[in-house]
Amino acid sequence: MTRPCIICVAITGSVPTKADNPAVPVTVDEQIESTHAAFEEGAAIAHCHVRDDAGLPCSDPERFARLGEGIRKHCPGMIVQYSTGGRSGAGAERGGMLSLRPDMASLSVGSNNFPTRVYENPPDLVAWLAGEMRKYEVTPEIEAFDLSHILHAIRLHREGVLFGKLYVQFVMGVKNAMPADREVFDFYVRLMQERAPKAEWCAAGVGPNQIAVNEWSIAAGGHTRTGLEDNIRLDRHTLAPSNAALVARCAALCGQYGRPVATVAQARAILGLAPVA
Repeated sequence: MTRPCIICVAITGSVPTKADNPAVPVTVDEQIESTHAAFEEGAAIAHCHVRDDAGLPCSDPERFARLGEGIRKHCPGMIVQYSTGGRSGAGAERGGMLSLRPDMASLSVGSNNFPTRVYENPPDLVAWLAGEMRKYEVTPEIEAFDLSHILHAIRLHREGVLFGKLYVQFVMGVKNAMPADREVFDFYVRLMQERAPKAEWCAAGVGPNQIAVNEWSIAAGGHTRTGLEDNIRLDRHTLAPSNAALVARCAALCGQYGRPVATVAQARAILGLAPVA
């Protein structure tokens, strides 16, 4: 298999703190530095959250703007993907940064249970976020926590609601949502191949499931996501020293399965994004 594999690095998220792992980048400057190191190891997409001065998740467009500018300056051509996830705000606040026109933004098209709460994505909010992404020509990355999310995304794309090429990410291992189950993963892959053959797909494993899901996706011909947002450890005992170390681990798996790591130019072409300027 010689198909390039796109590696996405989720650099900080909204949950891990420096108490969990000192390597977690919190400030905008720390995130830019960490993203650059991951870019050097082969990451083509940066999945971005921002935090306030207390290190808590927020949806401040000014911080997103500074982060995006820093990534574009230090990581030429890297795909900037902003998160519209629910930990960083509520309602329309979650999409307040879309007017900045990132290359991509995450989009959850349905609700599900998280460890201690319901992750709410009601139809009216999904429609509004998708409309803002279409308005500003931002390609969604569908974060699928459940089978229904995949089927709903395929329907929305077919109906022209979603901008750009369909890109679905299977999120596996979140407590109370879809576990990291190999049979389910294989079913997801077949479903995408049969019902959305022109789409691209990716998979992310949360916590100790990260490396297993990385390997499943790379071996099956998909793309993959890694990073300190999803997992603060290299294994059960050793903290990950950096986002770059987690990206390097994925790059090594690509080599093991005979897949080249996608360059930013290749990633943009695969996902139907504007070429590197």
